[in-house]
Amino acid sequence: MSLNFRTVLAGVVAGGWLLSAVGAVSAEDPTKLALERIAKMEVGKKDWPQWGGSYGRNNTPEGKNIPIKWNVETGENILWSMPLGSETYGNPVVANGKVYIGTNNGNGYIKRYPSSVDLGCLVCFDEKSGQFLWQHSNEKLPTGRVHDWPHQGICCSPYVDGERAWYVTSRGTVVCLDTEGFRDGQNDSPYVEEKETAETEADVIWLVDMMKDLGVSQHNMCSCSVTVVGNLLFVITGNGVDESHITIPEERAPSFICLDKNSGKLLWRDNSPGANVLHGQWSSPAYGEFGGVAQVIMGGGDGYVYSFLAAGRDGKAELLWKFDCNPKDSIYLLGGRATRNHLIATPVVHDGLVYVGVGEDPEHGEGQGHLWCIDPTKRGDVSPTLVYNSKDPKTPIAHKRLQALVEKEGDFERENPNSAAVWHYVGADPANFETTMHRTCGTVAIKNDLLFVSDFSGLVHCLDPKTGKPHWTYDMFAAS
Repeated sequence: MSLNFRTVLAGVVAGGWLLSAVGAVSAEDPTKLALERIAKMEVGKKDWPQWGGSYGRNNTPEGKNIPIKWNVETGENILWSMPLGSETYGNPVVANGKVYIGTNNGNGYIKRYPSSVDLGCLVCFDEKSGQFLWQHSNEKLPTGRVHDWPHQGICCSPYVDGERAWYVTSRGTVVCLDTEGFRDGQNDSPYVEEKETAETEADVIWLVDMMKDLGVSQHNMCSCSVTVVGNLLFVITGNGVDESHITIPEERAPSFICLDKNSGKLLWRDNSPGANVLHGQWSSPAYGEFGGVAQVIMGGGDGYVYSFLAAGRDGKAELLWKFDCNPKDSIYLLGGRATRNHLIATPVVHDGLVYVGVGEDPEHGEGQGHLWCIDPTKRGDVSPTLVYNSKDPKTPIAHKRLQALVEKEGDFERENPNSAAVWHYVGADPANFETTMHRTCGTVAIKNDLLFVSDFSGLVHCLDPKTGKPHWTYDMFAAS
């Protein structure tokens, strides 16, 4: 089998998203639920218009007769193929006859930008033929790799509904685009400042520059696959450390924001991780309703999962709960030696619960991971344990960035009576490499009472989503 990772494969790539229907039927069918939500949007009934399909982020699309074998060179099971950039990290989404994917400019689709020019590109193709339609091109920031790492391109997925697409660029801008680009011959307002209006160019409707307008200083790049509920557009800004990996230049800048999808107006903002961001913030938001309360769930760069009242209150963020996904004595160190991690995976909402695993920039190496199932109906600090100090043993102490519990300073922990932990998975036998849960960038997929997640030590884990009991692991002998 020959697979070119620089090629987007229509009709086959979807197989990479698909979680086959096996096992017993669970209480909630995530595929049916996602398709019900998609049916309320202005897209095709079987489209997959955002990362995870819908705001619950459970990647279980409907598919029949999906090939498990294909060959780009011979054309076996290939409907069409089109080249992408030299590096591609964005996941494709499909809506209204178009395929959207983030990449870099290694293929040079736009004549004014030859392939030698480094860009972050959102590329749009025709779903049936693979014809290139248009591209949104983002020049690299002059500050360089601290804010906009070379050759990485666009590493997130857009959200598409009707004639509009929303996404976050590597430069730290949130952009709303016309899905027709300039192929319709119109420059849609309110943003009409595009200098290039050829039919292969993107038509911008509005944009928010998070660096300029909100003071965000993203580390390496922004990478957030936005989601939308009603008119609410949710974004993780990427605010992080500087090039030294020690200082956080903009502690007061927001980590989480909510915008009006129609105008880009800021509705609320929150900087909860603040000075405790470990590295960057590259997770993506999820949404769920629990007991009638609409929650947006965000993975923070300090290793906490945060939940907010989706609409905010009186123009401000309202924190509902937060959950530390790391042991309190874990420590963050540079060079791959850390035991404390942050969140890159997207939280997943399934059957009234939230699932997420911890990870790190893969360039910082492998390490111990943790996978959690969380009850989102509790409030406040719902971490498994709380840290105290011997000087005041009855009052929990504030979280410390690099290590929450430092025993030599008199710190100790107690179980949290308000813990929202349903279960915690570190592997069936952490003493054995092949039965250990390692750091992960992977977002879980759950269907038919089976949970699947990969880690970037190359293992796939299969668990019972209700209990966390492991069924099996499989070593792919390649990072994932």
